[in-house]
Amino acid sequence: MSPVQKYAIGAGAAVLLTWIFLPNWIAMLVFLGVVAAPVVGYLMLDPSQRQRLKRVRRRGIGR
Repeated sequence: MSPVQKYAIGAGAAVLLTWIFLPNWIAMLVFLGVVAAPVVGYLMLDPSQRQRLKRVRRRGIGR
């Protein structure tokens, strides 16, 4: 299992647990933080940095 899959499963579990045990608006804030933080971080990169990140990811797939 790749590290990205592990992070996705962990994030999903965290959101599910907060949805069950906390009020809905707090769970929604946790969900937005888990999903929005990486997306905003990626969008803040320059185009050259995004290309570099794609190359590094592709190189890591064959291991």
